[in-house]
Amino acid sequence: MKYAFSTLGLPGMPLARSVELAAAHGYDGLELRAHPEEPLHPGSPAGDRVAGLRTLTTAGVAVLGVAGYARVAAAGPDEPVVAEVRALIRLAADLRAPYVRVFPGGGDQPAAAADDHAVRRLLATAPFARRHGVRILLETHDSHRTAAAAARVLDRVADPAAGALWDVLHTWLGGESPAASRRALAGHLGYVQVKDVASARELTPLGLGAGTLPLAEAVALAEPDGWLCWEYEKRWHPAAAELPGQLAAGREYLEELVRARRGG
Repeated sequence: MKYAFSTLGLPGMPLARSVELAAAHGYDGLELRAHPEEPLHPGSPAGDRVAGLRTLTTAGVAVLGVAGYARVAAAGPDEPVVAEVRALIRLAADLRAPYVRVFPGGGDQPAAAADDHAVRRLLATAPFARRHGVRILLETHDSHRTAAAAARVLDRVADPAAGALWDVLHTWLGGESPAASRRALAGHLGYVQVKDVASARELTPLGLGAGTLPLAEAVALAEPDGWLCWEYEKRWHPAAAELPGQLAAGREYLEELVRARRGG
């Protein structure tokens, strides 16, 4: 199993410092939040991308994924969404990242209409992703919170270049058990995003294992040679404890869960 954390937990931090923290605490990679307020994003010039990759490779830290904000199920014309996803794919390829995260973002549309948008746009971008050695992952989030909802789309796309990012919080909030989520994502799963919270009404991020999410069950169902990524949502909860001081304990907790699944 390989371990990563999201830079969403380190808002505004320079890339070099995020990389330093990952290397110092035994994380194999980073999930890079690809927003204009971050060091690297789709608008970053080539020189910044080259320098960023050099910083990462020198430290032996990989980019697991580029976490974008494209909403593939959103209402409206296809062209801007397709262009946004392609820009994320180019950034991922430049950083040698295997994955790009996209959101559903279907809003209040009927589920069938939102599904149709997502299917059409993923079909339009999957060949581009494949040519760049990247896989687009639809996160279990917002309008497609459960794995069953995400799988409805991905089963229709039926392209290996399009898969799923399993956000354990959202499938749990959607009332779906880890076992049901994993069954729905069979053949689609890219990697698993873990986090912890006190309850469905109190979503301030907590250290892993300090809350109520079924993390042991989810980790037990993850791909044995896959990635676990800790998304600590400090960016959206400024009062939450700082992430750097929790990284060692978080890594140790995930290792304990992985050992437990192996019977060790």
